[in-house]
Amino acid sequence: MAHFARIEDGIVRQVIVVNNEVIGNAEGLDGEAIGIAFCKSLYGENTEWAQTSYNASFRGKYAGVGDIWDGTNFTPPVVVEPEQTA
Repeated sequence: MAHFARIEDGIVRQVIVVNNEVIGNAEGLDGEAIGIAFCKSLYGENTEWAQTSYNASFRGKYAGVGDIWDGTNFTPPVVVEPEQTA
């Protein structure tokens, strides 16, 4: 199974699973490009997608909802702790 993250404004909004039969590397085509085209056929041409690795073997980490996408890697969101008042 392959996993694809839907991205809006640099933030992961959804992660879906795509069957390997869909992205099979037919005729030397890139599996990620095929998967992205498939996702766009389901969710709309104006959506942005990136493949993510469940075992984090590429792109920094497995994408989770709320993670940041910098165009190359997924990173956790930055959490700002509230200031402590004495």
